[in-house]
Amino acid sequence: MPPLSATRWHFFCYLRGRNSLYSYCIFMLQPRKIELLAPARNLETGIAAINHGADAVYIGAAQFGARQAAGNSVEDIAKLVEYAHIFGVKVYVTINTIIYDDEIAEVENLITDLYNIGVDALIIQDMGIAGMDIPPIPLHASTQMDNRTPEKVKYLSAIGFPRVVLARELSLEQIKEIHTAVPDTELEVFVHGALCVSYSGQCYASQHCFGRSANRGECAQFCRLPFSLVDSEGTEVVRDKHLLSLKDMNRSDRIEDMLDAGVTSFKIEGRLKDISYVKNITAYYRSRLDEIFARRKEYVRSSAGKVFPQFTPAPEKSFNRGFTDYMLNGDKNDIASFDTPKSKGEYVGKVKFVSRSFFTITGSTLNNGDGTCFVAKNGKLCGFRINRVEGNRVFPQSMPPIESGDELFRNYDIEFERRLARPDTPRRLSVEFSLTDTPQGFLLHAKSEAGVECSIEQLFDKEVARSSQNGNIITQLKKCGNTPFDVESVNISFEKDWFVPSSLLSEMRRSICDKLTGLHIAANKRIDMRLNSTFPYIKEELTYLGNVANDKANEFYKSAGVKEIAPAFELRQPEGATLMFCKHCIKKSMGWCSKDGKRHGYKEPFYLLSADGKRFRLVFDCNECVMKVEC
Repeated sequence: MPPLSATRWHFFCYLRGRNSLYSYCIFMLQPRKIELLAPARNLETGIAAINHGADAVYIGAAQFGARQAAGNSVEDIAKLVEYAHIFGVKVYVTINTIIYDDEIAEVENLITDLYNIGVDALIIQDMGIAGMDIPPIPLHASTQMDNRTPEKVKYLSAIGFPRVVLARELSLEQIKEIHTAVPDTELEVFVHGALCVSYSGQCYASQHCFGRSANRGECAQFCRLPFSLVDSEGTEVVRDKHLLSLKDMNRSDRIEDMLDAGVTSFKIEGRLKDISYVKNITAYYRSRLDEIFARRKEYVRSSAGKVFPQFTPAPEKSFNRGFTDYMLNGDKNDIASFDTPKSKGEYVGKVKFVSRSFFTITGSTLNNGDGTCFVAKNGKLCGFRINRVEGNRVFPQSMPPIESGDELFRNYDIEFERRLARPDTPRRLSVEFSLTDTPQGFLLHAKSEAGVECSIEQLFDKEVARSSQNGNIITQLKKCGNTPFDVESVNISFEKDWFVPSSLLSEMRRSICDKLTGLHIAANKRIDMRLNSTFPYIKEELTYLGNVANDKANEFYKSAGVKEIAPAFELRQPEGATLMFCKHCIKKSMGWCSKDGKRHGYKEPFYLLSADGKRFRLVFDCNECVMKVEC
C-alpha cells in the first residue's frame, strides 16, 4: 500500500460477521493533479514541449524575465496559449525581475495584454506588482523570492499566492514540512537542469563585478568562472578551478519521493536551452511520471492528450555538467563540477591506444560526426569532432592531446540529434464518435478523453444503401489528421442501412472537430485573484536582501507592517555586503567539514581569487550549513 500522504484519506472499516470476515474499505479523496512544467525559449520550443508531454510551459515576455535573452512578443505567447489550451496545458509567463519606478507603467500594460490573451498565471519576484493597476491574473511566487521556510511560504499563501516555487536547495524533509504547513498551496520544485550556486534572488556577484544584475535577468555567470583558493597567509590550496560551478540537477530517480513530500509541479530548468534539449528532457520526465501514475492512482496528469516522441529519451545525451539530485537528502559533497562548466555529456569509455592519426577506445559505439571531449592532463576540457570510426578506431578531424587511459565523453551524438530533428508528431486527444440517424438526417456526437462533448446535426434526405456503409463511415470519420484529435472508435446506430456520402461525412467531421477544438479552449478556466497586503509580513525590517527597487514594493511592505526597508543592492550597494549565500560548501567538497570532524592544515579565512585579480572572502556558517561569499 502506498505511504499515507496529505492527498490520501485512508479509512479502515472492519465488519465482523458470523464467520469473522473482515472487509477492508479504502476511501480516497479526489486524486491530486500533478504537473510537468517545461521551459519555452520561444513559440516553437513551447509547442515542442507540449507535443512531448508538458502539462504546462513557462515562457518569458519581451522584458522583465530572469532570462533576458529569452524574450517573446505578446503575439507569439497568444499563439502558444491557444495551442496549449486545446489540451488543458497551462502557460505561465515570467515577470520575475525586480522593477524600477520608471518601468511600472510598461509592466502594467504588459500584464494587461497577457491577461487579455488568456495567460494562466505570472511568475513574479517583485512585490511591487501587487500594488500596480493590473487585472486579477493569478500570481506565482518565483524562486527568486527566496522561498525556503514554512513561515515564508505560509505568508505567501495567506496573501493570495496559489503557488510557490521553492528554493532548489531544500531537502525532502523541508519540502514535507512546508507542504504540511500549507497543504492547499501548490508547491513547484525544480527537477532537472542547471544549478545556481547561490540561493536564487540572493546573488549579487554579477552586479558587483560586472554591473549586470541577476535580479534583472542579466547574470554574467560569475559562478562558472575559474578561481584559485588561498588561505589567510596566501598559501595556494587550489589553483584555477571552477570552485563555484555545480553539476546539473537530475532528480528523475526521486520523483516518487518528491510526490509524497507534496510537490505539485515538477519544473525543468532551461529557458535558454535549445529545442532538442526541451524535447528530450520533457519526453523523458513525461515517461517517468506516467510510469508512477500507472501504479499510484492518487496522482494523475493535469492535462490531456497522447504524445508520440520520435526517439527514445536519454537525458545524458543532452547538455549536462554531470548529474546530482542536489540536497534532497541534505548535505552532499558531490554537487560540484570543478573541472569545467561546459557540457561533458555521456561517458563512452577509456582510451586504450594512441597513434599519430587515431586512437582506440573501449565501451560505447561512436558515430562519424560525433562531438567528444576529455579532461587533459592540465585539467582543461578538450573537445574535438570525430571524422570517422572504424571498429574501435577513432579518427578525429585533428588529433587532440589525448593519452592512453583518458576517459572519453560524448557531448554531441549526431545520430540522436538527427532523430530529435525529425518533424514532431502533434499531440492528440482521443475522441469517440457516435453517428445516429434522425428524422431530418444524421447526428454526429463526439466525446474526448478530457470529457468534453458536443454534437452536430446535418439535414439530409436519406435513402437506403445497396450495401453496408459502415466501413466507409468509419474510414471517413477517422480522417482527423490536421486536427488535434485521434478517433479511437466510431459507433453507428441506424434504423436502416442508410447511404451516407463521403462528402457529407467529411463536412460533418470538419464541423465537429472545429466545434470540439473551440470547446476545449473555452474549457480552460482561469480563476482570477488578487494579492492582499494586509497580512503581517514575517519580518519588521528588510535589508538589501529584500530586493525592494520601487515605490510600489516599498508601499506593499509598509502596509504589511515592515518598519525599515533598505533599497535593493542594484540601487545602493551596502559596504561589505555578502554577494552569495550558498548551500554548496567548498570545505565540504574538499573533505574538511567540521561537522564530520574533519580538519585541514591551512589558516582561515579562505579567499577566492579570480583571474582578473579580484579577491572574495569565504565565511562558513556551520550551524546553518551556509557558505557566504563576501566582497
